[in-house]
Amino acid sequence: MSILITGASSGIGAACARALAPLCASRNWRLILLARRLDRLQALATELSAQNGVTSHCFESDIRDRLSLETLFSRSEEIFSDTKVLVNSAGLAKGLDPIQRGKVDDWDEMIDTNLKGLLYVTKSLLPHLLRNSASGAVCHIVNIGSSAGHWVYRKGNIYCATKAAVHAFSESLRLDLHGSGIRVTEIVPGIVKTEASKVRFGDEERAEATYAGMVPLSAQDVADAVLWSVSRPAHVNVQELVIFPTAQSAVGMVSRI
Repeated sequence: MSILITGASSGIGAACARALAPLCASRNWRLILLARRLDRLQALATELSAQNGVTSHCFESDIRDRLSLETLFSRSEEIFSDTKVLVNSAGLAKGLDPIQRGKVDDWDEMIDTNLKGLLYVTKSLLPHLLRNSASGAVCHIVNIGSSAGHWVYRKGNIYCATKAAVHAFSESLRLDLHGSGIRVTEIVPGIVKTEASKVRFGDEERAEATYAGMVPLSAQDVADAVLWSVSRPAHVNVQELVIFPTAQSAVGMVSRI
C-alpha cells in the first residue's frame, strides 16, 4: 500500500511526507511524492529513506496540466494502483489586491492549482481508492483547505474563493462516496509559516511581516493533524479539523507583541 502526497517538495506537503514516513515504515507502505521540483522530491526521498527506511516514488508533475497528469497515472498505474491515502496538499496564494486591481494571471494560477489540480488528482486516483476500499483497505482522502475558505478577508477574493470551493468539494465528495468506506477529511489551518507567503508577495520582507510579533503554525503542526486524522480507527472519520495558532482568535484577529 502507499500514500500519495501532492505539493510534496516544500511546505505542508513536505512536512506531511516527514510525518507520515514513520507510519509507512511501520506498515511496509510506500510514499508517492508529486511536485514540480523533482530535485527537492529526490532529496526528500533520500532523507526519508535514511531516517525511516521508507521507499518513495518521486514524480515531477504539474497538477494544473490535466492531460499530463492523466498520462502519468496511466503510464505508472502499477505504482498508483495500491494507493490507500491521498493527501491533496498542493496549493498557493498569489497577490493581495482588491478585485479591481487583481492580476488575472494570478487568478488563473490559483484556480488551476488550488481547485482544478486537486480535482484532477482526486478523479485520477478514485478508481484505485474505490477498488482498494472494496477489498478491505481503509482508504482516505485528505484535502488541505484554509480558514480563508470559511471566513473571507479583504483582498483575499480569489484565494478565498478557491479554498471555499475546496471546502464545498470536500463536503460533496464525502456524500458521493457514502457507503464506499473511503474517508474524507478537510484540514483547515489558520496562519501557517511556509514558503507560500514569499510566493504570494514575491518579497521576503513582506512575507515575514505576516508573522511579525506572533507565533504562527508551522507546516509540521498541520502535518501532525494529517497524521492524527489518517491514524484514527476505521470507524472514525475526522470530517473537518480547524487549527489556529493561539495568537489568532479568528481570521483578521491576531494578537501581536
